[in-house]
Amino acid sequence: MDNIINDHPTGTHPFAVSLLSTNVTTACGVAHRKLEENGHNDVFLDFIVPALQTHHINLDALERRKDLIQSLRIANAPIPPSPYPQNTTTRKGNFAEVFLAEYLRSTTEAQIPVYRLRYNPNVEQSMKGDDVLLFDMDSEPVRIIVGEAKFRGTPTKQAVVDTIDGLVRSNKAGLPVSLMFVAERLFEEGKNDMAKKVQSCAILFATNRLQIDYVGLLMSNRNASNHVNNDTTNELHNLLMISLGIQSPETIVQQAFARLEDAV
Repeated sequence: MDNIINDHPTGTHPFAVSLLSTNVTTACGVAHRKLEENGHNDVFLDFIVPALQTHHINLDALERRKDLIQSLRIANAPIPPSPYPQNTTTRKGNFAEVFLAEYLRSTTEAQIPVYRLRYNPNVEQSMKGDDVLLFDMDSEPVRIIVGEAKFRGTPTKQAVVDTIDGLVRSNKAGLPVSLMFVAERLFEEGKNDMAKKVQSCAILFATNRLQIDYVGLLMSNRNASNHVNNDTTNELHNLLMISLGIQSPETIVQQAFARLEDAV
């Protein structure tokens, strides 16, 4: 859609099995991918639960936590806090961010070089910075996708306005605010080659050789698409909107995090 993302996944991909996709255009002419559940929420959850885990904590750290908890229970000692938020609002926001990141990874050639939620100093609060940041270093020109995700139990015009406003602020700022955060985390992880490529985006931007695209997501009930269609504004020329309509979005989030807690 306007060269920002590819077609909706097909075949046996979990998004193909669990979500219906329609490409439409908003009232103001912005490309809009309308996604809706199709009765296979079991498949959707089977995909998104491991993704939520990966975005919040790496597998080695999770295994160390399990070993520690086992020892603490034997000693009848207090258990450390969960690596996942208990705050309902934070859970909803994180869920929407992870879905958007994974959907963009499934429909573009861009990568998620750093799982930023792993570095949140307070898991009970939403993390500062760009909601979603993906990099396609092999495209010509090099491309960054900036994503802004919103979860609302009931969709509103304000949710769409806030999504657009966040992306417009990012555009006016120039480089994504989380760019150097990503680069530094990559250096810390020993991924120096990728870190240098991310860092070099600052030079590419300064020399007008960097493409930055913007994607907004509203995850809500079945009326999400109507608000995206009616309330989106065309302040950015390289903008794509995505709506994810689920009959009971709060239930999906509750079920996903319940599975995560059962695994720790």
